[in-house]
Amino acid sequence: MGGVEPAAAQRKSAVIRNPQDFYGGLALVGLALFALWASRDLPGMHGFAFGPGTAPRLFAILLGIIGAAVAAIGFFTNGPRLEHYAIRGPLFITASILVFAATIRPLGLVISSFATIVVCAAATSEVRWIETFIWAAVLTLFCSLLFPYGLNLPMQLWPRF
Repeated sequence: MGGVEPAAAQRKSAVIRNPQDFYGGLALVGLALFALWASRDLPGMHGFAFGPGTAPRLFAILLGIIGAAVAAIGFFTNGPRLEHYAIRGPLFITASILVFAATIRPLGLVISSFATIVVCAAATSEVRWIETFIWAAVLTLFCSLLFPYGLNLPMQLWPRF
């Protein structure tokens, strides 16, 4: 035959046969290590002493074990290749969180939640703006009733001028 190998034969000879699982598992292990680092100052889970750090550390350890297992599966099973990573979704989701954090105190819950939902909707290229504004109004009304009245949280609804 020719010098070109079929894609299946190339994948069998590769060390990482399932790159999506392998790199996803590594991401979970990285997240677990970050959680362990972030909870290092919390007391508890030293011997039999339980405290505020016990649950975060236990969950981080379990996440690390599961992540390592998922990464190991990437070596032993065939799977899809890595696909193109679109930055638009994570960028707008992160931007919506920052918009909420920056506007909740000065502008109040109504304006900040509406703006957050609209920015979040821009994460997809399939957004339909009229439906987005209607849905943002419905969710804003729900949040405006839930947090100050249903949950009794002291949140200002409107900006103080």
